[in-house]
Amino acid sequence: MSSRPFIKKFKQDRMAFGSLILILLLLGVAVFGEWLSPYPHDLQNVENSLASPDWNHWMGTDELGRDLFSRLIYGARISMAVSVLTGFSALLIGTCYGAVSGYSGGRVDNIMMRGVDVLYAIPDLLLIILMTVLIGRGIAGVFIALTLVSWITVARLIRGEVLRLKTFSYVEAARAFGAKPATILFKHILPNTLGVLIVTLTFRSPTAILAESTLSFIGLGLTPPAASWGTLANEGWKALKFYPHLILFPGLAIFITMLAFNFLGDGLRDALDVRREP
Repeated sequence: MSSRPFIKKFKQDRMAFGSLILILLLLGVAVFGEWLSPYPHDLQNVENSLASPDWNHWMGTDELGRDLFSRLIYGARISMAVSVLTGFSALLIGTCYGAVSGYSGGRVDNIMMRGVDVLYAIPDLLLIILMTVLIGRGIAGVFIALTLVSWITVARLIRGEVLRLKTFSYVEAARAFGAKPATILFKHILPNTLGVLIVTLTFRSPTAILAESTLSFIGLGLTPPAASWGTLANEGWKALKFYPHLILFPGLAIFITMLAFNFLGDGLRDALDVRREP
């Protein structure tokens, strides 16, 4: 599929195109947040603690008088970094593992996929908690734990694609001309899974955001003074009855970001589907 019909079809999906703009803006906020935030994220002012939203503090302040808007911007840096890096790492590991398994076939495929089945049978949250306990809490621990969980689904998906593509005539022709297995796999098969990989990335990233937020919310992820959207929601939960703004804005940030990634994934899937009319 050429790029022009794909771009045309993608632009016609206003929700997906708008979601892409929003995600790019969030990434920009995460990168340049230090210059965009009106206050330092860790600046305390106990005389103005738990203030409601006003012109000076658009989203109010927390119990230590820190500006919630500034902390939300700082939290975007951690949440987006964990989601994007986890998505790419899971994609790399899962793609290599699933591609080798699917192309090898036979006993190798059977052994490799039985290992995946064992890991897949373990609940994700239990495995993530185990990893964070072994590795340690913090950004590195959460990132490694989420990556080790996320690649399993990617491996199963890519294996299925490789099993389908390796029966095509162009693969048989490459094999007949004496191409090496590695050349066939990485030059002829994997490039044709690019569309699936892009769509998978857009769905794995919001999953990582939710997983990191859940871990931080229940106290098993990042710890203060590090601030992510999950830690901000955890702090807001404690004062939900009297100061709902503390959990409202982090919750909205998580909700809108996940919605944008899902709309983007749907739009990319439809645009890459050659069976749909342009």
